[in-house]
Amino acid sequence: MSELYPGYRNPLIIKPERPLPSKIAVVGAGGIGPDIGYFFKSALPEAELVFVDIIEEALKGASRRLEAYVQKALSLRKMTPEKAEKVRSKVSYTTDYSEIRGAELVIEAVTENLEVKKKVFRQVEELVDDDAILGSNTSAIPAARIFADIRNPRRATNVHFFAPAWRNPGLEITVWEKVEREIVDYLYWLFCYLGKAPILVNDAIGYVLSRVFDNWCNDAALLLEEKVATAPEIDKAAEEFVVAGPFYVLNLAKGNPIIVKANTLQMEEGEHYRPAKIFHSVESWRTFRPGSRFEVPPEVAGTVKDRLLGVFFSQSCEAVDRGIALIDDVNMGCQVALAFRKGPFDFMRDLGEAEFRRIMEKYGCERPGMPQPQHDFQYYQNFYRNILVDNLDGVKLITIRRPHVLNALNDEVNNEILDVLKKFEGDAEVKGFIIAGYGPSVFCAGADIGRFPEVFGNAEAAANYAREFSKLFTYIDGMSKPVVAAVNGITLGGGLELAVRCHRILATKNAWFQFPEVTLGILPGVGGMVVPYRRWARSRKEVSEVFHKMVRFARRLTVQEAYKLGMVSKIAEDYSELIKLAVSAVEELEGKVERIPEGPVEIAELTPVETPMAESLPLSREVDLVVCKAIREAAAAQTLAEALEISYKAFGEVACLEAAREGISAFMQRRKPSFKK
Repeated sequence: MSELYPGYRNPLIIKPERPLPSKIAVVGAGGIGPDIGYFFKSALPEAELVFVDIIEEALKGASRRLEAYVQKALSLRKMTPEKAEKVRSKVSYTTDYSEIRGAELVIEAVTENLEVKKKVFRQVEELVDDDAILGSNTSAIPAARIFADIRNPRRATNVHFFAPAWRNPGLEITVWEKVEREIVDYLYWLFCYLGKAPILVNDAIGYVLSRVFDNWCNDAALLLEEKVATAPEIDKAAEEFVVAGPFYVLNLAKGNPIIVKANTLQMEEGEHYRPAKIFHSVESWRTFRPGSRFEVPPEVAGTVKDRLLGVFFSQSCEAVDRGIALIDDVNMGCQVALAFRKGPFDFMRDLGEAEFRRIMEKYGCERPGMPQPQHDFQYYQNFYRNILVDNLDGVKLITIRRPHVLNALNDEVNNEILDVLKKFEGDAEVKGFIIAGYGPSVFCAGADIGRFPEVFGNAEAAANYAREFSKLFTYIDGMSKPVVAAVNGITLGGGLELAVRCHRILATKNAWFQFPEVTLGILPGVGGMVVPYRRWARSRKEVSEVFHKMVRFARRLTVQEAYKLGMVSKIAEDYSELIKLAVSAVEELEGKVERIPEGPVEIAELTPVETPMAESLPLSREVDLVVCKAIREAAAAQTLAEALEISYKAFGEVACLEAAREGISAFMQRRKPSFKK
């Protein structure tokens, strides 16, 4: 492990002895402060929250903002009235610092001024207990400077949120020379438990993600100064790489002063970081909403893209080369916190070495002094992008870490898991494997559907897609070492198909299971129509009826129901208990892995339905007929391989139906599908 992570990469493996905070204080009620407070109250509605600010109007604004967030959540039915009352309760707004007495966690969110921050922490330290944790939400100032004057720096570090802090899962936690490891580990666990995707960073100016974002924006402004392109042209060109262009984001966050302060500070590393002069004379930028139609001349777009990729690669490689953060954290953090469509090293890989070198050589000429990669191209490619791997007393824990897409599977995720299994299956020191999802509430939300449209109308291509996707699953089928699914929450579609291929399933009490494919006009074609029947419904027709409803009508299965059916062998109270039970399960199964049974399966009758329904949603009758036929034929097949082949071909068949086009299109357009047949 690296010095950033001397223990485990998965934050939730070990539950710390320190409890959840019951009283939290946020110092600074303007800017990002109210969003940080709302994040904590949403995640911990029973906790007491205190806002402190020297300006009364800022406190009133914070109160209004919290109420607006609650009202919006209620209107969208993302919060119950009962929870809303708890979120509103036990919140105070004060100019009196003494009100923070008793707070176990204090987050400072004042202006980005070192002396102001130091003054705040001197005041805070006089009021809170010695074991209270102090965190600064600075975006650029090193922790060693902020906490230089406090008596007990061991309990203090930087905790950098990203806007909007209540929703954006990005978070950086600084590891610096005086902070205790126990504090870092607790914060790493706490924020992941509360729904963030934290990464650990070393104590450098701008850390990682601000370093990337601030210089991305600065180079965009320099392009404007150089009259290479207009603000809307730059934003439109940038949309190839990021959800919203730099100028749109700067308007949203009122970020011009932030870039000036951050890059002025970064000038300690060189004059090349000097902020663009135009930031001093412009309050807001003339640009457009992301996704708007706007034509950019090809030669202008090409120049802008080269420059933006150049700074993106420059700062990302710099963070890795200097050991400020691990390469997989940089890659994930840019997607999760900054809304890049892919990580920097994904863009690098997709461009290829020659194009990457061309861009960086051009960038070096345009921006002399800016960091250049210190290693060869391949150095920045040899890492797992989508999984974490931890060793637990001879058991390999593989955690699917794709929080921005609810840990969804794709070919790359499957290949990374498969690589770990192949690498360690022959290792005598390894007893077996656990597969888990990242975070407290989602195991895996299914398979990415981005490639589905490519195979519409082509039965053989679709069937082959299912076969290729199944390589990981069929490999697990033949393994002699146990693979245990540690299901830590929502488990959908392809994620459930992965879980049922593991040799045992354990789950937390908040877990539930569903095959939602029919609501998309498709079917679970990589084992969902086959394996559950062979594993848990053999000679149990009443169990097969449950699976019929799951596959045909997208019926949800609670963890308690799954336990009664025998699918789930044990239910854990929380994530850490789940992992302990999973390790024990691997040890129990060592040397006695049970294969998926061969031979036909006797199942309950499948009755045709004129209008199949998933609760209130009408489904496609054509898809239902294909599903029923495939289930019957797969159950009658003599071998597992034959049964799986039937499901692959059924997936190919539905890919040629209009229902698949409609269902996938509706999903991508965030609307309800309307199936005609």
